Amino acid sequence: MLRKLGCLLFAIGLVFPAGAANKPGSISGYVRTAAGAPQMGAMVEVLGSALHSFRVFTDEKGFYAASGLLPGVYSIRVSAPTFLSQWKERVGLRAGGNLTVNLTLTTLFDAIQFATSNSAGDEDDWKWVLRSASNRPILRLRDDGTVVRASKDKKNHELKGAVSFLAGAPSAGYGNASDMNTDFKVEKSVFSTGTVGLQGNVGYNGSSTVLRASYSHKMLDGSEPELAFTARRLPAPDFNGNNSLQALSLTTSDKIILGDILELKFGSELQTIQFMGRLNAVLPFGSVGLHLSPNTIVEYGYTTSLPNNRMEKGFDTAPADLSESGPRVSVAGYASSLERDHHQEISLSHRLGKNNIQLAAYTDHIKNPALSGVGSVSTDGGYVLPDLYSDTFTYQGRELDANGMRVVMQRKVTENFTATMDYEFGGVLALNEDHATLQDAASHMVLRNRHSVAAKASGTIPGPKTKWIASYRWTDGPALTPVDMFNSSPGQADPFLSVFLRQPIPRTSFLPVRMDAVLDLRNLLAQGYVPVVGQDGQTVYLVQSARSVRGGLAFTF
Repeated sequence: MLRKLGCLLFAIGLVFPAGAANKPGSISGYVRTAAGAPQMGAMVEVLGSALHSFRVFTDEKGFYAASGLLPGVYSIRVSAPTFLSQWKERVGLRAGGNLTVNLTLTTLFDAIQFATSNSAGDEDDWKWVLRSASNRPILRLRDDGTVVRASKDKKNHELKGAVSFLAGAPSAGYGNASDMNTDFKVEKSVFSTGTVGLQGNVGYNGSSTVLRASYSHKMLDGSEPELAFTARRLPAPDFNGNNSLQALSLTTSDKIILGDILELKFGSELQTIQFMGRLNAVLPFGSVGLHLSPNTIVEYGYTTSLPNNRMEKGFDTAPADLSESGPRVSVAGYASSLERDHHQEISLSHRLGKNNIQLAAYTDHIKNPALSGVGSVSTDGGYVLPDLYSDTFTYQGRELDANGMRVVMQRKVTENFTATMDYEFGGVLALNEDHATLQDAASHMVLRNRHSVAAKASGTIPGPKTKWIASYRWTDGPALTPVDMFNSSPGQADPFLSVFLRQPIPRTSFLPVRMDAVLDLRNLLAQGYVPVVGQDGQTVYLVQSARSVRGGLAFTF
């Protein structure tokens, strides 16, 4: 009897583990779009190793559940109309287990990753880092299944503002800022992911005024497309006092990355200008960058306007001098003309340790170039535009077609010191007549090839936190235009000796905001002046860059 009972218990012990090993389990979870919205009606297929397929559909909350699954390894596929199919492979299910697997559906548009723009405060100007999953926005899944973007900036929703007061002599002819002006910038976050901005440049005594309104939207995938509207009003030179320049422009821009290898940047600016008649222009720009490796980039770029190097000098916190960004207008025979630029460039950039190297070849076509001059002139004859706030003017040169090349070498010597060398060879405008008159100077302009070398050092003094940039650019002969005037690489430098200083000022209880003193010196030694005979027989000069001394205070709130 005892023997029979022992055999029965032994048999039951063998049966129960076998039954437990085959106890079915379940796989469930939520299906959502890339924006975090639940996707109803999505088909979820659970494929087992024994070729058994389980097919279920999500409910209105995006929830699915596949039950009665034997232990094993499964692959899960989810699909829905207008979405790309998504796979989850090697999902292990234990006996009697209840496994949660959440899935995300993406469209073809979602699969294209957008790159956010680098802030001007980045130490490294060059685009060395591949945009990969490691530097895309971080997504976090709440307990209720909602997808949210983790923000690193807790102050993103605060109102931000900056204002600066600058004074000094401008240096680029008609359209400059006045000798005293105020810059301001205000930004406010709206709808959690959007930013509305207003910035401007206002001169004193009825001088130039520039206002710019913008809206940017931070998307979940990290892109930030921007739309901007800019209005400019510049005073009349002295054409009877009733020919002020008024300009409106609409600018759009965006960036796209395809497969972490191909980077696209594109945009355009639509300009309409009222000045001695009406001028209109469409200015497209774009570039394509191919990341061959994390340290090597091949890039093709096309632009129709001169680059803005103000951001390098820290004018992201003290708003940039908007009047410097154009439009570039000149006159000939009392008829106004707009400078038409076309610049194409292909470059190879490579990082080797602390050294950066760039090789580039470019071609330029510039119609109606607006050249800068120094000296007292008037509008008599209708071929110059004098600036009311400085001893400079704008003169229309002949058409420029030039090809050239550039070599840039940069080394980060220490954390607070960077040295850069830049060599350029290309075409410039020059005069072939030593005693040409200003009125006939355009007819004596010819294309000349010139060599140009620039040395630039920049850094921050650790104690007082002074940011400084010092550069000197030499050209091997007289020139009315710089070599490679569209250079936007780290080797870019103003002609001849230039110095920039930005000194933080300690905060006080009376004014608890960030304060900076700014000093900007350009062509300090007044070099590169090409003499011509002016309207009254006096000597005036055509220059690449006039000597300029400007400074002031910047406040950031």
